[in-house]
Amino acid sequence: MNEKRIKLAATEDVQEFVKAAGNCDFDIDATYQRAIVDAKSLLGVLSLGLSKELTIKYCGENPVFENVMKKYAVM
Repeated sequence: MNEKRIKLAATEDVQEFVKAAGNCDFDIDATYQRAIVDAKSLLGVLSLGLSKELTIKYCGENPVFENVMKKYAVM
């Protein structure tokens, strides 16, 4: 299981992230505090709020998705 932290500051960032997640053939969860949503759901990710540190958990590999994750990674 991979676990990374990202921050999506604008609606366009969320759209790019969800599009990349949607092209993956494995499950991806986005969490903030106790809320867990499907990261392939635009409304789900938006419901967590913008500019918050989200934890992304997934099992699998996709180079395009990994590049998007790096773009929004929190150090």
